[in-house]
This record gives sequence, C-alpha cells and structure tokens, in this order.
Amino acid sequence: MKQTRKGATLLALVTLLLGTSELQAGEEKAPAPPQAKADPDGFVIQSADGAYRLRLGGYVQLDGRFYSGDEAQLGVDTFLLRRVRPIVQGTVARYVDFYLNPDFGGGQTVLQDAYLDAHYHPALRLRVGKFKTPFGLERLQSGSALLFVERALPTALAPNRDLGAQLHGVLAGGVVSYAAGVFNGVTDGGSADGDTNDGKELAGRLWLQPFKRQKGKGVRNLGFGFAATRGHQEGALPSYKTGGQLAFFSYASGVTAAGTRTRISAQASWTMGPVGVLGEWMRSSQEVSKSATAPSLRLDHRAWQVALAFVLTGEDTTLGTVRPRHAFESGQGWGALELTARVNGFDVDGDAFAAGLADPARSARAARAWGVGFNWYLNRHLKQTLDYERTTFTGGAGAGSDRKPENALFFRSQITF
Repeated sequence: MKQTRKGATLLALVTLLLGTSELQAGEEKAPAPPQAKADPDGFVIQSADGAYRLRLGGYVQLDGRFYSGDEAQLGVDTFLLRRVRPIVQGTVARYVDFYLNPDFGGGQTVLQDAYLDAHYHPALRLRVGKFKTPFGLERLQSGSALLFVERALPTALAPNRDLGAQLHGVLAGGVVSYAAGVFNGVTDGGSADGDTNDGKELAGRLWLQPFKRQKGKGVRNLGFGFAATRGHQEGALPSYKTGGQLAFFSYASGVTAAGTRTRISAQASWTMGPVGVLGEWMRSSQEVSKSATAPSLRLDHRAWQVALAFVLTGEDTTLGTVRPRHAFESGQGWGALELTARVNGFDVDGDAFAAGLADPARSARAARAWGVGFNWYLNRHLKQTLDYERTTFTGGAGAGSDRKPENALFFRSQITF
C-alpha cells in the first residue's frame, strides 16, 4: 500500500516537472511580438531583436525664386515644389540595409536612390545600386540638410547619382572614412539610370577627422578630405548653372565628350558649437571634340566655395541641420535661428573659346557669386530659409562684354518626417 502511494506520488512529481518543462519550452519558442512606433525619427516597424526593420519618412520643399534686375528675362519668378521625396528604408536579416528614394518634385517622377548596403563590419561595407558618387562634399549632403536653398558652383562639376558598386567604411573609431567604387559614369553635375557607352568610371574619396576621439571641442570636428574620379566618356556634355539655376556656360552644337575624364577635389569642414565653416575646390578635366573625325582637346574647368554658418540662438551647428533647444511648438519657444554666408566661383578653360567649342557671346568665361541667408529651424521637422545671392560674370555677352549680374532671392518652406 505504501509502495503504491509512493509510486503515485513519484508519478505526479514527474508529470508536474514535465509539464513545467514543456511550458517553459513553449515560452521560449513563442516569438516576441514586433514593435511599431511613431516618433521624431519617423514611422518604424521592426522585429523585437531589430534584425528586420522598416522606416517610412521623407521631406517636402516648397520654394520661391525671384530675380531682380532681370531685363533679359533669363529667369522666371516662380513658386515650385523643389523636392517631394518619400523615403522607404530598412534592414533585412540584420546585416543588409535597403534605401528607396523617389522624387516627385517639379511635376516629374525620378528614382533618386535605390540601393542595398551590406554591413557585416563597420570597416568594410558593400553598396550596390543607384546612389551618390563619393566625390563632392556639399553634393553628399542631403537635399534636406543644406545651408542654402541651392548648392554652390562647385557642385556643377561634381557627379550626382550613378549606378554602380562601392566599398566603404570607417576606421579607427571614425577618424578615417573611405569610399571607392566603379560606376557607369555621368556628366558633371548629372545623374543617370543607365549608360550610353562601354566606358566605366572609378571613384574614390578619403575623409579624415584626426582629432575626432579627443574630448575638447576645439578641433574635434575638424575634417578634411580628397576625392577623385577617372573614366572614359563619350557623348553629350553638360551646361553649367548658377545658384539661380540659370545656365551661364554651354558648349557649341555638335561638341561632345571624346575621351578620358578626370575629376579631383579637396574639401574641408569644421564646426565648434554654433560656428561652422565649409570649403571645397574641384577640377574637372575632359577630352572633347567638335566631331567624330576632329582631334580631341582636353579642357580643365575649376570651381571653389567657402561657406559660413552661425547659430544665433547658441545651438550646435552641423553645417546643414540644427536641433532647437526650445522648439516652436504649441506657442512655446522660438526654435533655432542661423545666419549663413558664402562666396564661390567657377572658371572655364579659355581653350573652349579659342578652339571654337563655345560661343563667347552666349557663354561666360568665369562666374563669381556671394550670398547671405537666414535659416529658421522651428523644430526638428520644420525649416524656413531665406537666401539672396548675387552672381557676376566675365564675358557671356555680345561684343566681348560681360553678362549682366544675376540677383536671385530664394525662400523655402521644408517639412521632414
């Protein structure tokens, strides 16, 4: 009788332990629910471990452009939707990011970015698809994070978005950043979704912040770098535009790219608290020809800029974005106020005119511009910008005279989400 009772007790204990074990196993197997949130960084859905993530965001810009003293009516005073860009980005299987960036600005649909980025290690990442060529400092800044409404003259020489593959990464805790890739090749300032010839272009950029790991603010955010591209280009050549988006240099009809193109750039930036400065210099060297049978001629165009920023309300600047301490929300706070100034220039190779590759009565030999601006960051999402830029020219009019100066007034209302 006692043995029967002991057996029953033992059986009950074993059953209880097995049941508890199965319950614990069931708890371990049950997947954690996904997370969904909407915060200042966007609308995010992700798995509990973060291995799968989807973020929806974007930005919209309403611009106004107005030209004073434009007797030749080269520019049209207008309002326009400069950029309308919903952005879809995320992570798949923890180590692969994706980024999609269509643009509906100006009443046109353009796929600006579409790429995958594998990041198994911070020092070595692989990006494939359509994205910005690693070259120009200001060009690499997002269109939502610019000091001025429009980029400066050097960006006219910098390639924009291209299709290709790129290795990139950071070393020594962010002291060194690099990018190197092979691309189809696009014209100066251009973007493309394909290629028109077999030639390809190599591009590379090295960015150094030697004092990044130091504690002091004085030189911690000092950075400088170098970039270059080289490839074979045939076909159409670009025109070059002012900050007011009006062409000041165009090649004569029938002139095409006909050989090697090389670009080089030196660039630097520095911020300390509310003060920041940005500078870059570029040269684009291209073989061009009047016709398929004519000999080619190499032309070198150069451009440069220096831009300054000062945040009146004391917040730190990042040379493009400011996070207000006291946001303009519910009638409280005034946000952040920033003053900006810049000078920039562009010099056309004189051989373009001597060889008859451009019309001196229609294209300028040089352009110089200065501008001042005001940015009001109401909060993390709303930004108002007011800019004025004056551009003067050497040549570009009949009888060897100078084209009349361009006086452009811009304003922008921007929302990011």
